Amino acid sequence: MLRVTTFNANGIRAAARKGFFAWLRRTSPDVLCLQETKAQEHQLPPEALDLDEYHYAFVDAQKKGYSGVAIYAKRAPENVVRGTGLPDMDAEGRYVQFDWGDFSIGSMYAPSGTSGEIRQAVKDSFLERFVGILAEKRNDGRRYILCGDYNIAHREIDTFDPIRNARITGHLPHERAWMDTVIEQIGWVDAFREVDSERKRYTWWSNWPGAFERNLGWRIDYELVTPNLAAFVRSASIYVDERFSDHAPLTIGYDLDWNDIISR
Repeated sequence: MLRVTTFNANGIRAAARKGFFAWLRRTSPDVLCLQETKAQEHQLPPEALDLDEYHYAFVDAQKKGYSGVAIYAKRAPENVVRGTGLPDMDAEGRYVQFDWGDFSIGSMYAPSGTSGEIRQAVKDSFLERFVGILAEKRNDGRRYILCGDYNIAHREIDTFDPIRNARITGHLPHERAWMDTVIEQIGWVDAFREVDSERKRYTWWSNWPGAFERNLGWRIDYELVTPNLAAFVRSASIYVDERFSDHAPLTIGYDLDWNDIISR
């Protein structure tokens, strides 16, 4: 079983202080995709580097204390892709990818529009351009798992109040339509929903008082896979017993092992 975890750390140093890397050692996924590391590589805490079983790569934002993504994997990648080819977004450290043969795992962090109209426009611009990249990847013959914080709750069951939240960034009609295009037209598969169709399965909670305790959340963290991997999805879990961030780690189990990945 190949276990892939995706997690928005909302600051890797803060997550480390809250025990995230102790949890990582206990759970030991095969691959970890991180978003919003908020640190330059020289600022990483010791816990993030003292993981001998993992090979890792970080892509930092030019702005200190902002954005940033990373991947950890138990097998050394044959190739590392840093960035999307979109210069403005690459300056914000929003994508990194590991390749093994015809198999790839990426960590992506989409912009948030929560700070106002200007950043919502940045988010919309990213989505408009990134959908073309997703179409190219979907059709290039490779097998992909694209993990990340997409900052979109796709369906009504993916947010606690779909009527009110339809007016809030992250569940706006055009954002949901973007995800429709990615899944229904381009053909990416939401791995979580392959094995879990339940309501109230969230990965992010706002800082409103009691939001987490009352499970007033959103599912905005995904593992999107190409159709040639959909049949291999076996399990999905969201870890909420400890809080390392305003997000929760999402882990998908695939009926694959490293031999399946590197032998092709």
